[in-house]
Amino acid sequence: MTLLTHPLRIALAPLLAALVLAGCATAPAIDPAALPSAPAAFKEGDGRWTQALPVQAQTDGAWWKAFSDPVLDRLVERALERNNSIQIAAARLAQSRALLQATDSQRLPQVGVGADVTRQGGAITPAGGGAGNLLRAGANFSWELDLFGRLSQASKAASLDADSREALLRNARLVVQADVARSYLALRALDAERALVRETVGAYRDTLALTERRFEAGDIAELDVARVRTELAATESDALALDRRRAEVEHALAVLVGDAASDFGLGAGDWNTVLPVIPAGVPSTVLTRRPDIDAARQSMLAAQTRVGVAQAAWFPDIALTGSGGFASTELGELFKWSARSWGIGALLSLPIFDGGRRDAGVRNANAELDAALAGYREQVLVAFKDVEDQLSALRLLAEQGEAQARAVTSASRATVLSDVRYRNGLVSQLELLDARRSELRNRREALQVRSAQYQATVGLVRALGGGWERDEGLALGGRAAAASTGG
Repeated sequence: MTLLTHPLRIALAPLLAALVLAGCATAPAIDPAALPSAPAAFKEGDGRWTQALPVQAQTDGAWWKAFSDPVLDRLVERALERNNSIQIAAARLAQSRALLQATDSQRLPQVGVGADVTRQGGAITPAGGGAGNLLRAGANFSWELDLFGRLSQASKAASLDADSREALLRNARLVVQADVARSYLALRALDAERALVRETVGAYRDTLALTERRFEAGDIAELDVARVRTELAATESDALALDRRRAEVEHALAVLVGDAASDFGLGAGDWNTVLPVIPAGVPSTVLTRRPDIDAARQSMLAAQTRVGVAQAAWFPDIALTGSGGFASTELGELFKWSARSWGIGALLSLPIFDGGRRDAGVRNANAELDAALAGYREQVLVAFKDVEDQLSALRLLAEQGEAQARAVTSASRATVLSDVRYRNGLVSQLELLDARRSELRNRREALQVRSAQYQATVGLVRALGGGWERDEGLALGGRAAAASTGG
């Protein structure tokens, strides 16, 4: 083997030293203890639910179709096409993909063509010190060698950012779907409550007519008429308040589907929407389908990779350059074979002193990684909280609904008996009014409990990432383990 000459060894020493240090520019591993862990099952779903299959469960992601409401289906599909939040998220994804392409381009050779003319003087000119023109035309080539992984890691970080944006787009779609479903179901619940209150208004008007006849006949005092009129006016006021609330919900629904509130209208309808039943024992691993968790994980991995990018800034940059073309002092001689010119070279730059800029960059990247890791843990904890909230809400609302149904039955019976006794003159008007107030209150509360069940069901579907099938999704622990290796 021929030994390198002394000058060549000196010239290559910085490059050889840099190659030895290249392995140091790697992203740090994440401590598995710092990653979130997943319980085997939810506390609220452990032995407290009746096993049942969801009604018309969808496996294609169209979870809202389990409610079997064509109007809801149309509204969700319209929102997916026109909602502005979804369009903003889609634009952010396109932007991140463009940034990824720009980052990837730095790893490829750069080729360009150009031409220039200069007038210069001095010893380098053919005139021997006099001024002269120099014309050049040709192509140039440059390629930065990614020996230390800085460019590849920057490209990987940009790819992870794009994956995070894609997950945020899926999350925007899920949020809009859930908001449309909740708003529509709230609208139908208000329609049912408005119909109930207006029915009560009609009953009070009948009672008022009867009371006025009895007052004119001298059977009762004017005080009884005033009491019925008071109840009628108060109930009419409640009906108007429900109208106002419905208008607000309808306007919010218009924004979700991308329409102006002035141009959007949804007439009153019957509340016939099916209430899906989430099966018992939904495993905690279904949370891995949640797009917000996926986005947080991808952001954490991108921050992890950028630590390696910041560390690689300490190592030298090595670039190969080349050029070829023609150069001449006369325009007519420029493209002759005798005027050809070329050059090749290599550029090595090694940072020595930068006032602490690179060290600050490494510390900043590590701080961003710590923040991203904490954000990932927080997102997972919030996800489990969301599911537990909705599971407990559904369990307690089911029990509350049964109790409220018994209260409605008793209140209705009390109203019937009081009305008969009042018409026969056996009881005072106060007893009848009190019975009707009690029935109306209990019926409205029953509707509100039913509405809360629908809202909690939509909330649970959203908390589970848009579905509840048992066989979907990977284990959260497995994905977290992959995060520690950057995989």
